[in-house]
Amino acid sequence: MKCLFTRKWIAATALVVLAVGVMVRLGLWQLDRLAERRAFNARVSAQLEQPPFELTRATWDRISAEMEYRSVRVIGEYDFSQQVALRNQAYENHAGVHLLTPLVIAGTERAVLVNRGWIPAEQAAPANWRAFDEPGVVEVRGVLRRAQTRADFGGVSDPPGFLFVWNLANVERIAQQVAHPLLPVYLQQTPAPITPTAARVYPIRSKPNLDLTEGSHLGYALQWFAFAGVLAIGYPQFVRAQK
Repeated sequence: MKCLFTRKWIAATALVVLAVGVMVRLGLWQLDRLAERRAFNARVSAQLEQPPFELTRATWDRISAEMEYRSVRVIGEYDFSQQVALRNQAYENHAGVHLLTPLVIAGTERAVLVNRGWIPAEQAAPANWRAFDEPGVVEVRGVLRRAQTRADFGGVSDPPGFLFVWNLANVERIAQQVAHPLLPVYLQQTPAPITPTAARVYPIRSKPNLDLTEGSHLGYALQWFAFAGVLAIGYPQFVRAQK
């Protein structure tokens, strides 16, 4: 009978125990991700079912990041002198930017930042933006979006200072260079109903790209638990065979 208390066997056993622990932890992490995804889906679905929110002086104090994806209607006038853009935006595989423009809410001095939509890269220089002005009092319909305070994994944050073009819709930072006090969220303006004769007009609006499925988290969790179980059961069987 072989001795199983040699350094080799002790090291092998320690590695198996560690591997099982890591796999179980990865499975639990996937379950945590699943719970987060379900909570997100429930919150977004609840907002999508709500009637449009009328944004006025009387209601803006009720606005919060938890209302993200709620439909919003607001009346006001754009201040194009304070406009900025969001870089690295694509439309039908074409590069461009999104225009972010403060809309001064009717009857007030306060504004909400509106993502008015996409313009092509060849027209993305600030000197060209005024060609896309929508002057006068306008009614904007869109969805509420949370401000972006940090870049996603692999993304690039914005440098300090005054910027015309931003990597993130960081409302708090953009507010520092805008003459009007901004609400802490922004609106993504949604497209008007399409008619057969409608011509393409810039900026091109878009709806949020939402995935309300549960993804693959449960499947990945079950796989990690299965791997851990196979190793935890199989290793003792392998050890017995060596005796």
